[in-house]
Amino acid sequence: MLTDMSTSRSGTPTTAAAAAPARRSHDDAPDTAELFARLAELEDGPERDAVRDELVTAWLPMAHRIAGRFRDRGESVEDLRQVAALGLVKAIDRFDPSRGAFESYAVPTITGEVKRHFRDRMWALRVPRRVQELRNRVRVARRELTQNPGSPEPTVADIAAHTGLSEEEVSAGMEALESFSTLSLDAELSAGGEDGYSLADTLGASDASYDVVVDREAAKEGLRRLPERERAILYMRFFEDMTQSRIADRLGISQMHVSRLISRSCARVRDEALGGRRGGTGSE
Repeated sequence: MLTDMSTSRSGTPTTAAAAAPARRSHDDAPDTAELFARLAELEDGPERDAVRDELVTAWLPMAHRIAGRFRDRGESVEDLRQVAALGLVKAIDRFDPSRGAFESYAVPTITGEVKRHFRDRMWALRVPRRVQELRNRVRVARRELTQNPGSPEPTVADIAAHTGLSEEEVSAGMEALESFSTLSLDAELSAGGEDGYSLADTLGASDASYDVVVDREAAKEGLRRLPERERAILYMRFFEDMTQSRIADRLGISQMHVSRLISRSCARVRDEALGGRRGGTGSE
């Protein structure tokens, strides 16, 4: 009797496809098809949470491997692993077992989560998303335009033509390439001599005199509306630096009366300057 040499002693087929498990791209890609099928059938509850945790544990080494690709970029490996683990959880929650292998879905999901972390969290200053996108497009374009040996450094116009961006947008992206970290205002700058200076020394500051000019112009109209005696009292008090007692002696009134007139006049001028006009400007 002929014997089928493709079967083992137990009668199980021993073809190459059946004898060896399905090949996976990495050792940290476990066979969890049954767990995903079970997860898809379960409703929210403790049992589903347990299966989900089991999947996270099984695939966590792969997430850590992906995080390791981004080491030495200014972020600790432990933080990168936490970000990658978050991406893994999102991939498990969104994965549809009927769409194919989990690894092919999880790798770009986890990688994207780590890249998003660098894009949104690793800037020393918060940079608008639009500027970050310009930075990435300019960076890719520069790499593509200089990938051939001997290629010159591309100009702003070259990058604009390559990306379809305007030259202003390319300039903004190139500035962002150099703005990943900040420089302290106390940083010493080279002056070409012995006397150095800091970055803060090169920055302008608001001139307080502008506020004085604005206040003076705003008060002019209110001063014009005052009776002549009250204008004279304010002039003697604030421009000739006379005391209230001397003003009272010159005008033949009491010091208390001078004090009330000064307070009332200043209040009127202030209201005029702030737009809150009061009716009547008669003198006492």
